[in-house]
This record gives sequence, structure tokens and C-alpha cells, in this order.
Amino acid sequence: MAATKTIAAVARSGLGKGASRSIRREGRVPAVIYGGGDAPEAISLAFRDAEKHIYAGHFLTTIFEVDIEGRKERVIPRDYQLDKVKDRPLHVDFMRLKPGSKLRLEIPLNLVNAETSPGVKRGGTINIVRHTVEMLVPADDIPDSITADLSSLDIGGSLHISAVTLPAGCAPVLRDRDFTLATIVPPSGLAEANAADAAAAAAAEAKAAAGAKGGKKAPPKK
Repeated sequence: MAATKTIAAVARSGLGKGASRSIRREGRVPAVIYGGGDAPEAISLAFRDAEKHIYAGHFLTTIFEVDIEGRKERVIPRDYQLDKVKDRPLHVDFMRLKPGSKLRLEIPLNLVNAETSPGVKRGGTINIVRHTVEMLVPADDIPDSITADLSSLDIGGSLHISAVTLPAGCAPVLRDRDFTLATIVPPSGLAEANAADAAAAAAAEAKAAAGAKGGKKAPPKK
């Protein structure tokens, strides 16, 4: 389950661009908490706290407990805006997390046992098709990652979502096909040799076909 981080906030009453500019002049970042069946709530965050968490990475998949002057709200960031010139946080949108609800999130893919893969042992290279998988996940049990085992994959083999044991309560958003997560591609030298062999075989076959066609004699005239 993803770890929960804490961030302090202050309730604010003013809305609109003017109020937001005033908040920023105070060294704070305006934000809104919405969803969960409750009315949206306007808050502000300390600039340093907002910047630290945004640039720490995985901000949009991190669960936060927002401490609003002693009252706690469990949320997840859904969007944020940065200044186009200075890359400074301008605004954050949070969504409430209610027990029993589900979220649509990109969950990181964790590939394991690559070193024991027959394809890798033979010099093949892992080609990661998807670094994340869009999933429907429980709001109160968001997984850190999805683990996919490469130990049985040989050169030319593919790992599909159906071969992965998903965390409890989680399901891929894309369900109409068994999509690929990773493949093992042959070494570049082997691939080039195979291509050259195929080209030579095709040329020999074409030459033989041309010879057979040219060797045919016209039937004698009666």
C-alpha cells in the first residue's frame, strides 16, 4: 500500500484570481479539496511544502493527510499548475478519499527476475512496452506498484497483463485486450544476422523461380 504523507494547510474564504494572487503574495499556494460527496473546500499550502512534495516525484499518486488547522482530510492530488517561466507552484487540486471508493490511477510497473530470464541469459534485451498501467484501485489501499515476473521469458517472448497477479481489488482500465507489458528482443548482432539470412533466402528463392520460368520451352507447333 502506498505510504501516506502529511501536509499542513489553512482554510481560505476568498476565491477567484484576485484572491489567489493575494495568497501567493503571502508566500502560500492556493488549493482546493473536492469530491467525496462534500462541497469543495478552498485551502492554502505553505509554498515550500507544496514545492517540496511536487518535486519529490510521484506527486499525483501520493496519498496525503491534509491537516487543516487540526482537522484531517485524506486526499490525493489530481492536478497542479506551475508558473511557465519560473516553474513555481501556482495551484493544487486535491480529491477526497472516502473508504470504499475507487480511483483511476497510473500504477508503476515493477519488473523482477530479469537476470534469470532465458532470453536475457542468451543476450536478449528487455523492451519495456509500458512503464505504468492505468488501473482502477481502492482509495483506501492504493498499491505502490504492479510486480511482473520475467523469469520464464525467452527471446521473442512477450509478457501480457493476463500473466500478472494484480493487487487485491485492482483491475486494469483497459479490458478489451490482453495488452503487452514487456518483451525480450534478440541481440542486435543476431537480429542483423537473421535479417541477412532471410534476405539471402528470399533472393535465392526468387532466382530459382526466375530460372524455372526461363527454362520452360514453348510447345512444338503442329
